[in-house]
Amino acid sequence: MAYIGKTPTVGNFQVCDAISVVNNQAAYTMQVGGVNVSPESANHMIVSLNGVIQKPTDAFTVSGSTITFASNLVTNDVINFIQILGNVLDLGVPSDSTVSLAKLTATGTKNSTTFLRGDNTFNAPPNTGITMAQQWRLNSNFTCNNNNQTVDGWEAADQTGSVAIGSAMTYSSGVFTFPSTGIYEITQTIVFGSSDYNDTNVNVVMQLSTDTGSNYITQSLLWIGYESGAGGNPPSRQTSNQSIIMDVTNTSTNRFRIQGSNGDGTNAFFEGNSGYNSTMLLFKRIGDT
Repeated sequence: MAYIGKTPTVGNFQVCDAISVVNNQAAYTMQVGGVNVSPESANHMIVSLNGVIQKPTDAFTVSGSTITFASNLVTNDVINFIQILGNVLDLGVPSDSTVSLAKLTATGTKNSTTFLRGDNTFNAPPNTGITMAQQWRLNSNFTCNNNNQTVDGWEAADQTGSVAIGSAMTYSSGVFTFPSTGIYEITQTIVFGSSDYNDTNVNVVMQLSTDTGSNYITQSLLWIGYESGAGGNPPSRQTSNQSIIMDVTNTSTNRFRIQGSNGDGTNAFFEGNSGYNSTMLLFKRIGDT
């Protein structure tokens, strides 16, 4: 890379501890703060002996933390200083456990459950998968011959092969509460018929309350029509689906329910069975709130 002006120099600049000359000795151990240090090479050092800068490899050599002068020193010689430059062309790789949290200026709690994000904060990893999924079904037929009837009689699916993920929904008298906050996808399947085979139609709504069930807000509405067959023979059951994605921000106040309305007043019903799923709900937590 080109620079305007002086090229920056990087390295680990250190001045060795004072070394006392031993008469007729050429090799000496280099230390910084009482700890042995090993320069990159003789060319990564500045050595002054008797006030004269020494030429690397000719006047001295280096092996590990030992500097060896070309000839033995005598009592009157003085090693003025030894400066170690480090590798001035490369920052190198830090030794294990030498980069502290303070050097990273990271915030948050560092432990086995967090990771370091790009903004230098430690945080728990996001839930990237489905952490909760559960099926519920009507355990018997639910007659819908009036308006604004809360559909009741749900049970958690438990037939062989059925499976749930995570914590379960809580249910009472047609009303569901959630095990945790988050973004939920709720899918409803309605199997609909008429016990007297007369023409009829109903609407089915998915509703959410944010005030412990005092007021419900319709999230989705589905119309289902039933037309009697020729000669009084009933046609096949009608099956319809609808789904919503909702944000559960408070498990103490958020509620969910299904309501059906039949303005004809005829014997329409939602089919249920305790042995398999017919009219059913699928609750699936797909993300954080």
